[in-house]
Amino acid sequence: MKDIINKRNEILGQNIIKGLEKRNMKGFYAKDKEEAIKIALELIGEGTSITMGGAQSVKDLGLFDILKNGNYDFLDRDEAEDRRAAYIAAYDCDVYLGSCNAMTADGILVNIDGAGNRVSAYCYGPKKVVLIVGINKVCGDVDSAISRARNTAAPINVARFGRNTPCAQTGHCHNCTSPECICGQILITRFTMIPDRIHVIVVNEELGF
Repeated sequence: MKDIINKRNEILGQNIIKGLEKRNMKGFYAKDKEEAIKIALELIGEGTSITMGGAQSVKDLGLFDILKNGNYDFLDRDEAEDRRAAYIAAYDCDVYLGSCNAMTADGILVNIDGAGNRVSAYCYGPKKVVLIVGINKVCGDVDSAISRARNTAAPINVARFGRNTPCAQTGHCHNCTSPECICGQILITRFTMIPDRIHVIVVNEELGF
């Protein structure tokens, strides 16, 4: 059964790559975590300046520790004395590393953010964006991808951050305007005008939320 699932996921991954290509983005399919790390490190390159948001997928992969302890100019926002300064410095990094809250099977990326620093860096600023996306985040269309971002990713992240919102109590989105809401910005990336900037590695693993 596992071989059948892997075959299906590989076919899905190849179709996602085709979808990304027509949207001026580059896609890669990794059969496991080890292959995903190899692809990511080749895309990043040693000696580069790199930062990231709070992407759990990157940490699940083990890539966070590799970059922080390796030959990279790694900007860790969680260790910065001035968080806002770290956010601004991120725009001038060589690489911004992250994930997606959801994506469609034809290559549209969907992300939801509180302050907007992560999604704004995806849009513009860092020279290269490398996104690690587990196969569990692939959805059929934009509507289902937005629903996943709001009803799966957001409630889990709210619980992770210890915030008090309606979704923390029920596990699903209430379209709230709570002071602690983390759903301030929703970014749909359906195309990029800058070639060779956004790279998406689809991994045959469940990563992140």
